[in-house]
Amino acid sequence: QVQLVESGGALVQPGGSLRLSCVASGFTLDYYAMGWFRQAPGKEPEGVACNDGTTWYSDSVKGRFTISRDNAKNTIYLQMNNLKPEDTAVYYCGQSGWRCPNVRYVYNWQGQGTQVTVSS
Repeated sequence: QVQLVESGGALVQPGGSLRLSCVASGFTLDYYAMGWFRQAPGKEPEGVACNDGTTWYSDSVKGRFTISRDNAKNTIYLQMNNLKPEDTAVYYCGQSGWRCPNVRYVYNWQGQGTQVTVSS
């Protein structure tokens, strides 16, 4: 069955960097749109980035975050630089069939999430 497992979340100071990983199993990464979304406490989920051959980023992370994938490892990544306190959230990876979802945080499958906290 489809399984997505995120890792890499941590407590980091403002201006720091983190790289999140999401290992996929039960399907071949090459053929699917994959992305990241996040949810902060008390807030609605927010799409962060998605790749389906083209790449989309939310305005709030554009220029700071980079999504990438290693199809040989069936893994996607989210490199996050210049982190800000408002980036604090649980980050989820998701699989969305052929195309990135129209609603950027609603995926066919998602992982359990990894916590990112940006604080001094």
